[in-house]
Amino acid sequence: MHFDGPELHLPARFLNHYNQSVRILISAGEASGEMYGAQLIEALRRREPALEVFGAGGERMRAAGCDTIVDCKDLAVVGITEILSHLPKIYGLYRRLIAEADRRKPDLAVVIDSPAFNWRVAREMKERNIPVVYYVAPQFWAWRQGRVKLLRDYVTKALVIFPFEEKFYRERGVDATFVGHPLADLPHPSIERDDYAKRHKLDPLKHWITLMPGSRVKEVRMNLPGILASAAQFGRTFEFLLPIAPTLDQFWMHEQVSEHAVALMPESLPALWHSRAAVVASGTATVEAAMMSTPFVMVYRVSPLTYALGKPRIKVPHFAMVNLIAEKQVVPELVQDDFTSAKVVDALNQIIPDGVARETMLEGLAGVKARLRSDARADLPHPADRAAEAILGLLQGAPDRIGNVTA
Repeated sequence: MHFDGPELHLPARFLNHYNQSVRILISAGEASGEMYGAQLIEALRRREPALEVFGAGGERMRAAGCDTIVDCKDLAVVGITEILSHLPKIYGLYRRLIAEADRRKPDLAVVIDSPAFNWRVAREMKERNIPVVYYVAPQFWAWRQGRVKLLRDYVTKALVIFPFEEKFYRERGVDATFVGHPLADLPHPSIERDDYAKRHKLDPLKHWITLMPGSRVKEVRMNLPGILASAAQFGRTFEFLLPIAPTLDQFWMHEQVSEHAVALMPESLPALWHSRAAVVASGTATVEAAMMSTPFVMVYRVSPLTYALGKPRIKVPHFAMVNLIAEKQVVPELVQDDFTSAKVVDALNQIIPDGVARETMLEGLAGVKARLRSDARADLPHPADRAAEAILGLLQGAPDRIGNVTA
């Protein structure tokens, strides 16, 4: 969309050489990235309402005002071997996005996580002399560290969300700034437990356990059977809540749990907030659980070939993000062959009742939350606001407003 007439009283620095409002491409490839993208769009538009945004995303980014050329549901693929079978489809979506970028000629591109897709988007934008911001930079510190070269070559600015990432990327020649984790300041859900129980027909007298098998179909196929087998061992002792990630089809999810005593939920945060404990697949959901102060067990399983190919390349001592942030084990990690229903049940039985194990985990989760907050200015309390300031500073070609000089 273009703005003319009375809309052209925008500050001159936010009008491009065609005298049109500034246009930004944002590419997010999965549920967490799409959520961060929506937060970023809202933060940008609070400052510059006439910004035009298009790219790859989902419902939340569309609601925030993004014209989505590619739906992130179609990009939600996990695993080395799993990606191979989806390459033709993903390549077609990639070409569609690049063709639209050539037509609209964005003034800046923001790519969010999803490195397999987004580093190619970044490369194409750099070849067109379009500045590129990587928000939620790839976790190359965990494996394939040599790929940091991709960021040096194609990215103008990296906005990182984990405190240790800034040093890692700067030491390797990437202009990186820690802006804080987008989930670090999540407010606790306002709905009361009794109201939530009535709305979803739950028993308020029982403890609730939230189950989060992942946000991608392949993840759910690999993780959900083991999670459900674990839940089944408790019988009717607890209520089991399973939030459906927005990248998953609701009808398909209903089919997966149709023979189990599990209540499907539209959102994860209220379920986690009101649950006594959780079983969470490795990924962003583990940070959500930490922010909601919900003790949990981390689980994860991929195909045997993917695991065999990937494990030797892992360069970090933990799988769970909260353990990496804490630099120690805060939550148990049950990965691949260790992910059995017996071990999940045993781990839950240690953290559900009051006692030392539960209190120790709660203290560890509180420490993780503290570490995820940025030390940036108090008047920019949310990471998305700090990211928006850095991006607008880059558009101006001036020092950004969170304390660093943009490239």
